[in-house]
Amino acid sequence: MATRPMRIRAQNKDGVTEVRVLMSHIMETGLRKDADGNVIPAHFIKEVVATWNDKEVLSAQWGPAVSRDPFLSFKFKGGEAGDEVKVTWIDDTGATRTDTTKIR
Repeated sequence: MATRPMRIRAQNKDGVTEVRVLMSHIMETGLRKDADGNVIPAHFIKEVVATWNDKEVLSAQWGPAVSRDPFLSFKFKGGEAGDEVKVTWIDDTGATRTDTTKIR
């Protein structure tokens, strides 16, 4: 499905780490029709989990109302330059993607 990796940026400032993620996903609602009038099946990210050094810092449940190629930004207390941030999504078909970055 999504062959492009997520673009993840993580930066620490004054003890707070800001993470920005751009995900590549079609995020189809299941309500649109193609040119022949057939309903395009739903296909969307349903769960996102972010970890910092294997400690969960974000867990989110999404639905079909999220736009195509979603952007996510969040902050958490802690983190130092060189620490690893990992983001994983799972969609409604069971497909999954995980990407990592180091905090700057």
